[in-house]
Amino acid sequence: MAEKPKILIVDDEYNTREALVRYLKKRFEVTAAADGGEAIDLLRQRNFDLVLTDLRMPEADGMSVLDAARGKAERPQCILLTAYGSIGDAVKAVKHGAFDFVPKPVKLDKLEEVINAALASVREQSDGEPSGAVSGVGGIPVVFPSDPGDPMTRVIAKLCTVAPSRTTVLLTGESGTGKEVLARLLHERSGRSGLFVPVHCAALTSTLLESELFGYEKGAFTGAVERRRGRFELADGGTIFLDEVGEIDAATQVKLLRVLETRSFERVGGTETIRSDVRLVAATNRNLKRMVEAGTFREDLFYRLSVVNLELPPLRERKGEIPSLVNAFIKEFAAENGRDVQGVTPGAMERLLAYPWPGNIRELRNCIESMVVLSSGEWLDVGDLPESISAEPVPATAAVEGAEAAAVPAGSNAGVTLHDSERELIARTLARCNGNRTAAAKMLGISRRTLHRRLAEAKADGDPENSGDGGSGN
Repeated sequence: MAEKPKILIVDDEYNTREALVRYLKKRFEVTAAADGGEAIDLLRQRNFDLVLTDLRMPEADGMSVLDAARGKAERPQCILLTAYGSIGDAVKAVKHGAFDFVPKPVKLDKLEEVINAALASVREQSDGEPSGAVSGVGGIPVVFPSDPGDPMTRVIAKLCTVAPSRTTVLLTGESGTGKEVLARLLHERSGRSGLFVPVHCAALTSTLLESELFGYEKGAFTGAVERRRGRFELADGGTIFLDEVGEIDAATQVKLLRVLETRSFERVGGTETIRSDVRLVAATNRNLKRMVEAGTFREDLFYRLSVVNLELPPLRERKGEIPSLVNAFIKEFAAENGRDVQGVTPGAMERLLAYPWPGNIRELRNCIESMVVLSSGEWLDVGDLPESISAEPVPATAAVEGAEAAAVPAGSNAGVTLHDSERELIARTLARCNGNRTAAAKMLGISRRTLHRRLAEAKADGDPENSGDGGSGN
């Protein structure tokens, strides 16, 4: 008998919680939690396929439960239950990584429909073909380069080496280069049993940041009607990620330094010393050394944070990753918007490779989302590109270094069949990878087996250019 999917139900309303347990326990292995704090503890101890959580709860709300679930190495899908007055917050939660939300009062047939869809997506992720990209935060993948000369190869190698340790890591680089994605990868490779807990420092005032990091006691300030655990407490046994750490104020810098030195802290308004076994990963797009010289960032904290410094190069220096990223984003947004989009034409890919991407991976992701939503065809072409990108001049070498110019000029695919377009893209990718089929398959976002099948079909059709004869079988 197949094992039942495991579902965690989180709701502080007893009647709602028990009704959901009774309805779902026939089909699923159900565990119930009476509040967010209990749910976070359960997520720390066990794995679930799905989390069904109320949005508004005391102590730890549904967003905290969502963060805890997203921090797991085996991430469960999350569905939010929300009152109609909080639907705006639920929409934000979906953008933050939740699978969907269901309004209260819950209609059981609608809930079951969403649960089935969420569990189906889990199966698809586990059964999918290797694509050369590992899914990361917010749908952004991290690509493992196969080329030893790729600027990210050393970064990934050093990350995997340092991951099992407790060493503090500082991730630096321009905005949008994937620092949070690598922080999550670092946590997943660490072997730590606790949660991955992100904190976006630039989004919080100094007062809010302190209470968010360390928690607070009931009555500590106006509006503190109950005790609340902070992110350092929630991350016990796991990893806390401080994004844009260069934005924190001087007073919080002092308290953060103390936590790094003693592994202990007090909640705001409290006297009890709390110890936490937490691994800290920080990130910034600012130059902390210059901030130290200017007196706006503590030198001792800087050295504590940057025991290991991983600098992420901008996307314009990682052009080999673009095809894999493009394919991953097309798959994501085609599914999300119900579009039958198969990929991009060689002309469009050439433009994407030539563009300098000042906004890095984040800008590329937004570009592909726009193209998928606005396109009416199965293949994204030059005409689907945003004007700012299509107007960018393409250098004579384009971005396909070492490859010959396409037989059909970029942007002029009229009369070219879909079959020929696909063959052309495979041929140019193989040329870029010097015939290495493993690298080409990763770049195309398909398995090596699929690439071999396409090459065999081309050879059978008498197409020597695409047969791959003489190319490396590696």
